[in-house]
Amino acid sequence: MEILPNASLLASKLKNTLIQYYSIEDCEWRIAKKTKDATVWRKPSEEFSGYLYKAQGVVEDITNRVVDHIRPGPDRLDWDSLMTTMDIVEKFEENCCVMRYTTAGQLWNIISPREFVDLSYTTQYEEGLLTCGLSLDYGETRPNFVRGFNHPCGWFCVPLKDRPDQSLLTGFIQTELRGMLPQSAVDTAMASTLANFYADLRKALKT
Repeated sequence: MEILPNASLLASKLKNTLIQYYSIEDCEWRIAKKTKDATVWRKPSEEFSGYLYKAQGVVEDITNRVVDHIRPGPDRLDWDSLMTTMDIVEKFEENCCVMRYTTAGQLWNIISPREFVDLSYTTQYEEGLLTCGLSLDYGETRPNFVRGFNHPCGWFCVPLKDRPDQSLLTGFIQTELRGMLPQSAVDTAMASTLANFYADLRKALKT
């Protein structure tokens, strides 16, 4: 069994990194995609040679229920069309675990199925919640998958001040898909995936 990192230290560092992303000035972002469900921006990542993406949209449900659908658990597999399997490798406490999950191929399988092993952490943030993650170099990659890597990423979910039954969901994603991929394909896939994430989540919350 490989040694897992100090979860509490890593989770604290991860939370602070996401809060820094949350405070980045609007002028630093460039729009990548806009739909009726969400707007997606991007800026060069400081972690790797790709982009840090920001997505934001209003979701018509209370904060706790929205986050329950996003963080690791049975709800996520039920509605997320990109995620094909998910297993909890180790649970440290109620809000912190290591998860292994796989994603479907994208863009007519130009991007083949990927596997990720992430530390996942959920915590209070102001009046809402933050659920965030970071990939770990842990375990052997499954056959027929490429091991991707999520640099610090996460979702802030806070109730609207005038409509507490609705939530503002803001995500920060920087995924290194790895493998031999044209950058244009990666950029197209990331912006579309984030926009579709909001549409799929809204449908799931209505059921």
